[in-house]
Amino acid sequence: MKKSITLSLIALGISFISGQTKEDSIQFNKISTEILNHGKGYEELRELTKNIGHRLSGSEAYEKSVQWAAQKLRDAGADKVWLQEVMIPVWVRGKESLHIQTSNGKWKNLKMLSLGNSEGTNGKDVSGEIIMVKSLEEYDKLPPEQVKDKIVFFNYPFNQGNVQTFISYRESGAYRRTAASLTAKKGGKFAIIRSLSSAFDDVPHTGNMRYEENIAKIPAVTIGNTTADELEVLLKNQKVIAKLNSNCGMKGEKLSHSVIGEITGKKDQSVIVVGGHLDSWDVGEGAHDDGSGIVQSIEVLRTFKKLGLQNNHTIRAVCFANEENGTKGGKQYGKIVKDHDEKHLFAIESDAGGFSPRGISLEMDDAKRNQIKSWGHLFLPYGVYNFEGKYSGSDIAPLHEMGVPTAELVPEPQRYFDIHHTAEDTFEKVNRRELLLGSTVMTQLIYMIDKNW
Repeated sequence: MKKSITLSLIALGISFISGQTKEDSIQFNKISTEILNHGKGYEELRELTKNIGHRLSGSEAYEKSVQWAAQKLRDAGADKVWLQEVMIPVWVRGKESLHIQTSNGKWKNLKMLSLGNSEGTNGKDVSGEIIMVKSLEEYDKLPPEQVKDKIVFFNYPFNQGNVQTFISYRESGAYRRTAASLTAKKGGKFAIIRSLSSAFDDVPHTGNMRYEENIAKIPAVTIGNTTADELEVLLKNQKVIAKLNSNCGMKGEKLSHSVIGEITGKKDQSVIVVGGHLDSWDVGEGAHDDGSGIVQSIEVLRTFKKLGLQNNHTIRAVCFANEENGTKGGKQYGKIVKDHDEKHLFAIESDAGGFSPRGISLEMDDAKRNQIKSWGHLFLPYGVYNFEGKYSGSDIAPLHEMGVPTAELVPEPQRYFDIHHTAEDTFEKVNRRELLLGSTVMTQLIYMIDKNW
């Protein structure tokens, strides 16, 4: 019977030496026990969100978070901590408002947010009739004369049918990124999009948008689901005029920093990276996105030090700058690695929220993927079972392009897009045990990578 079980495990790619498995299982338990009992990530997240708050790149708050993160890495026991220079874009929201006028002639104020990196109206009122489309395909069929001088409302709802919410987010993301330039190409005045939100509420979600080159930079704003539904009903029955006044816009670039701390390898200086992004949008507190990833990464270093784990390779925590509206921190980190020919063995990012970990997404060759999947039985007691994803975070994408195996922590996804990029992303939405379990799983994985690669 025991032989048949072993053969079955081998067939599933889960071959292992029982003694080694027992040793690793004991070490996994030590890591979990230490973090769940003594982990500091939750209190550090409280400090970051309540004492500093949201941390848009280029803001004074972001610069405060740089000094905060450097100190926390020192406190965690990093052998070396430094700031990595990076030029980042500066975008400012400013005062903004969106009103609609219906057939009774009265103006109604709508809850809204400008999309990140959107240009505004220079403080002037810009108004026009709203036309609605439900999809990009529907918009493509509109002739320019129907769009000219109009406001285009892209009313594409978050697909509730996908169990994996990140699939729905990617589908909706095309509207946020492209609405402004698509509208401008046909002569429209500005774009309104339905928020990329899984929630049944009226909270607007911001996020990054992009302008195409040589296309007019017109404003793009977002509204919550309830307002979008109400506007849809109005448009089916009457003509609706919208009026936008916005002071947002790009204000050039400035010098800023990513924050890096590491524990030097005892065998060699090949690098294993764990990281998240230190910046956030300028609403809420950036707790799940991505304060959670930052404190989880710092916790990995602290745990290695606290348990006296003698890491073979250098373990480096990176708090990346400017992920939200430029990914300049990740790109600069990759450039320096390439310029210095610095060997990296592996990189993992946490940028999907501080909810309970359910998997690890693996962007690497099949041999490395299968090796990590063969450790699945070790992770199962901690609620981690999904190793099927093949995407890793945007900050470590430059490393992946250089051939470094990369990964992303996959937390439970059902609540993330209720609060993502909104004023609702606050410390109170994060559960201590869920957050620390994420730290646990990343530490366990890095322990295995360091030991076996």
